[in-house]
Amino acid sequence: MPDLPLTIWVAFAGVLGLLVGSFLNVVILRLPKRLDALWRQEAHDVLGIEASGEPFPPGIVRETSHCPHCKHPLAAYDNIPLFSWLLLRGRCRYCQTPISIQYPLVELLSTILSAVIVWKFGPTWVALAGLFLTWMLIALSGIDFHTQLLPDQMTLSLLWVGLLLSLIHLFANPEQAILGAAIGYLSLWSVYWLFKLLTGKEGMGFGDFKLLAALGAWMGPGALLPVILLSSLVGALVGGTLIALRKHAREVPMPFGPFIAMAGWIWFVAGDDLWHAYMRISGIG
Repeated sequence: MPDLPLTIWVAFAGVLGLLVGSFLNVVILRLPKRLDALWRQEAHDVLGIEASGEPFPPGIVRETSHCPHCKHPLAAYDNIPLFSWLLLRGRCRYCQTPISIQYPLVELLSTILSAVIVWKFGPTWVALAGLFLTWMLIALSGIDFHTQLLPDQMTLSLLWVGLLLSLIHLFANPEQAILGAAIGYLSLWSVYWLFKLLTGKEGMGFGDFKLLAALGAWMGPGALLPVILLSSLVGALVGGTLIALRKHAREVPMPFGPFIAMAGWIWFVAGDDLWHAYMRISGIG
């Protein structure tokens, strides 16, 4: 790669993350609707029921962006990541309907996290893979937050990429990746069934198992316990805060995928630093 100062690479990663963040918003909002329509279509075909004739949801790549309220197509200057939302003061230019805060938040998050990845790993193949992992985790978190769904198309793709990367020992070797995937899946699968046997309720979805398996394939089995502990801690803090503020009813289920994704990303970027800090504090190291 060209010999440029690290700050240039970090800035480039931030701009790239901003652009990708705009696309991630499209994935978060459109992919679940596309999958739901495909499942309904398959169910109609299997049952021999005539389709309802409802228009198929817009595609992820080909269809142009439009206001979800008034359906007016957006001009190029209305679709500049982050800046258009700020210039329009969070409202549609054509119908003045408020634009969801999700759009700038996802774009800003993608910008910051992408820059952090390159700052941490430099202009390397590790950083390139890390960017892919980061963007996938952001998209999965957004989808799970909205729908409590972690699509197999994304979790299993992330799993397979992690296994393939182990062939070149980029993060883990093949043995570690396979063990990480298997233990990651079976650990939450066991918790799921234990909780169901004790309470008769489902505590989490199968997508959570697959997401943790994917993280295990990327980072090996040694990362699984810290990721589970971090995700549980963050989930308890966020959930407890929302319930205390009456922003979330106690009986309403809360998606766990975003917390797994958050914990996985933190450990991917700072796992070694966190472990060494723990060793120093505990007096072991």
